[in-house]
Amino acid sequence: MVQMNSNDVVQGDLDRMCIALKDELSSLSGKRVLITGGAGFLGHYFIQAALHWNASGHGGKPPIQVLVFDNFSRGMPSWLSRVEGDRNLTLVRHDIRSPLPADIGNVQFIIHAASIASPTYYKRDPIGTMDANVNGLRMLLEYTRDQQSMNKPVEGFLFFSSSEIYGDPTPDSIPTPETYRGFVSCTGPRACYDEAKRYGETLCVNFAHQYGIPVKVARPFNNYGPGLKISDRRVIPDFARDIMGDRDIVMLSDGSPKRTFCYSSDAVTGYYKVLVKGHPGEAYNIGVETPEISMVELADKLAAFARDLFGYKGRVIRRASEDVSYLIDNPNRRCPVITKARTHLGYNPSVALDDGLKRSLIWYQGNRDAQDA
Repeated sequence: MVQMNSNDVVQGDLDRMCIALKDELSSLSGKRVLITGGAGFLGHYFIQAALHWNASGHGGKPPIQVLVFDNFSRGMPSWLSRVEGDRNLTLVRHDIRSPLPADIGNVQFIIHAASIASPTYYKRDPIGTMDANVNGLRMLLEYTRDQQSMNKPVEGFLFFSSSEIYGDPTPDSIPTPETYRGFVSCTGPRACYDEAKRYGETLCVNFAHQYGIPVKVARPFNNYGPGLKISDRRVIPDFARDIMGDRDIVMLSDGSPKRTFCYSSDAVTGYYKVLVKGHPGEAYNIGVETPEISMVELADKLAAFARDLFGYKGRVIRRASEDVSYLIDNPNRRCPVITKARTHLGYNPSVALDDGLKRSLIWYQGNRDAQDA
């Protein structure tokens, strides 16, 4: 890999996204897009892809207007501060658990991404986690219904569910298709997130069927990459924080659980496709099918890449988590079937794992400091 810095990584990702999303971003031209939780991980590329398309000339079409709601409980990320003055971007401090602002106006597309997604943090605030995913979603769906009654229809609505809704699938259901019904605890330490997402999907399906709301559901499978803060407490940021601190990589398990990992630019490309082209009331797995690797393989890869990129000298070590519930209900394997997204949406993830991990490490080198999520 040619030596790059974090800005090079982001610009390259945005260029690639705008090519892959030529039709989808064009369909958002001149429209107002609301992104809840826009200061978070997925907002990083949702917002910047739209603004990058605007800045690239967008074929002479009107620009995309981006409206962001966030409570900024994790502070204002530096990437968002850099684009804050963009004339096509409006930032509003709003907690999605509260009633929507009276002056929200008309929006044509909604992306509901406001949620605590890191297990470390959602287990600290389970009620808040459920409220954002259920009550926040309900208010947005009711807003959409009201707009429809006033003949000012919302054209597309995306709800972020999670691969967590499948729980710990049985071996014969891996890779996991959207038709798998799940094996999930409704009372365990992860249930506040898992069950809120499941109920959220039920709301979406019934609003689509009963009221004709164009709401679609995305089920992310282990997204990583630029935008995922080094303080997030999920596995790749945790390993990256150890690397950037020139410490041994600490693995809080025996290293056997397996995952597939989808790079953030590929993931957000898929989510834009669900928003614009997805079928109302339906769910789509967004991720990659291969390679499925263990946590120890992931740690070894990151250590090797860090040695090549930065001269890292640490080792991979195992240590028990201080959180006694850390591994309870943690799936042993997580791997999607993405045939539906490929067929319905033209989704085609293209960033190989090794390349994505290297790009992520370079991005973390330039983004070492972040407020805890």
